[in-house]
Amino acid sequence: MPEPLYAPDGDRYVPSAHTRGPLDAGAQHGWPVAALMARAMEAPPSDAPMRVVRFTAEILRPVTLQPLRTTARIERAGRRVALLSASLSDGERELCRASAWRIRVREQDIDAPAPSPLPFAGPDGGDVFPPESDHPAFHRTGVELRFVHGTFFDVGPSTVWIRLRRPVVGDETPSPLMRAAAASDFGNGIAAAVPWGRFIYINADLTVYLHRYPAGEWVCLDASSRVEPAGLGLAESELFDEHGRIGRSLQALLVDTLPGSEH
Repeated sequence: MPEPLYAPDGDRYVPSAHTRGPLDAGAQHGWPVAALMARAMEAPPSDAPMRVVRFTAEILRPVTLQPLRTTARIERAGRRVALLSASLSDGERELCRASAWRIRVREQDIDAPAPSPLPFAGPDGGDVFPPESDHPAFHRTGVELRFVHGTFFDVGPSTVWIRLRRPVVGDETPSPLMRAAAASDFGNGIAAAVPWGRFIYINADLTVYLHRYPAGEWVCLDASSRVEPAGLGLAESELFDEHGRIGRSLQALLVDTLPGSEH
């Protein structure tokens, strides 16, 4: 069993070096944080089978490499729909908060159309992203990336298949919701609308809508971003598994010129 992203320690989760982000070696990538928050959303019990159809994470401040705590509660209980909230903290400060809608699952007499074929190649047809080193960081040692269109460093839309290389917490198998929430945070990173060497490009939030949970380990993002001269942007991703479309994700973006790169 490979080292997990987080090791449980009582009510805390101790991050490994595999949670590091690409911009700051002392801060975590948004993906493992999103997966940890999604896990918290699945903890509150329900009297009926339910699934999360909308998950939103608000990133309040950088999440450094320190032990974390999560809490979750049901804000609005119901037999058919329920609203949940969750919080991530370092024990003193709230670092991230989240909300989610869960909706009851019950088979209905609905004549739904068959899933459309994938509009691009599956993970076996993608180009493996070669990390520039094996130094632990989430985009290098936490996940595997296979690009069908574009690359990590290109400007413009791209399509990439993503799967976890290791468990999120301890030896637990990541749930479908955790895989979808985590993969979705890569949207702005793989579809930059401006050059990385000249601009900083950070998402302030993540919202994921799922009409179906992903089946299997692979989640695909067909991602694009748009930015405005005012330094505002939006990243949008259609989400797929190997059987077809599963949902969509959105990220609000802050875009700013990197110090020293002004023309």
